[in-house]
Amino acid sequence: MNSFALAALALVVENLVGYPQALFARIGHPVQWIGKVIAYLDEGLNDPEADNSSQRYQGGFAVFALCLAVGLPTFVVAKILGVVPYGWVINVLLATSLLAQKSLRDHVQAVANALPQSLSTARTELSKIVGRDPQSLDESGIAKAALESLAENTADGITAPLFWYAVAGLPGIAIYKAINTADSMIGHKSEKYLHFGWAAARLDDLVNLPASRLTGLAFAAAAWFTSKADAQNALKAMWRDAGKHLSPNAGWPEAAMAGALGLIFGGPRTYEGESVMLPTMGNGSSNMTVRDIYRGLEIYDRALLILLALTLLGALLL
Repeated sequence: MNSFALAALALVVENLVGYPQALFARIGHPVQWIGKVIAYLDEGLNDPEADNSSQRYQGGFAVFALCLAVGLPTFVVAKILGVVPYGWVINVLLATSLLAQKSLRDHVQAVANALPQSLSTARTELSKIVGRDPQSLDESGIAKAALESLAENTADGITAPLFWYAVAGLPGIAIYKAINTADSMIGHKSEKYLHFGWAAARLDDLVNLPASRLTGLAFAAAAWFTSKADAQNALKAMWRDAGKHLSPNAGWPEAAMAGALGLIFGGPRTYEGESVMLPTMGNGSSNMTVRDIYRGLEIYDRALLILLALTLLGALLL
């Protein structure tokens, strides 16, 4: 089976079963294992007394060592699985652990389910998928944060790993996940990681570039098949507003989702007690409800079907 066929199968399997809780309780999750490697490299290489250029060099070496530590074993495993009977089955099952479509949907659904009942519970569920402080958010703020997270994480957690699995097999998806996890752990602009995490952040921007655009287009296409969604407005918003985002990638899926739903994303956010003002994306209403979350999930589900169809098309062409 070619890599696109394996990717399509992994997408179907992961959507049905996700990552089993029993397995998580027993051995943890591969992202946790990657996180431990990153923490080890951070502790050993991140010297706060070094000058800026030395910190960048050390951070670059840490990312290189991480990719080698993750990529080499998965390359060997993929080669072995390529010659053993039904090795492709194990290959697919390993890849499903690095996709997050079921988990993402479940978490956003949990916010939607809790929102009409209890703002406190909805904030607790929201805190599992966003980095901002949810305690001051009202119903509209919670709904907006859930939708923004849904849009951005579709690109990071599904489209990008799927893309790299289809293009570069098991090592591709594993290395992508390592880079993405490194960005989330050391790629932010705090005093400790401003220079040490520079390489992780820039490399994450690079590897997410194709998937972010593809996700935005998938959202726009999904809007054609979703009632009370506007595909043309999704494309306009993406073209007009994506570049406003602080991230070179996150704006594409977020602007497309906002445009499709006729909503405005961005604006003020609070992280660890510090308020920041983000550029706005989309046009229409800034007041959001649980119904908007459900509409966003409809677009999400249809976008996943579109990604599956594209992956199957790639398998057929190969």
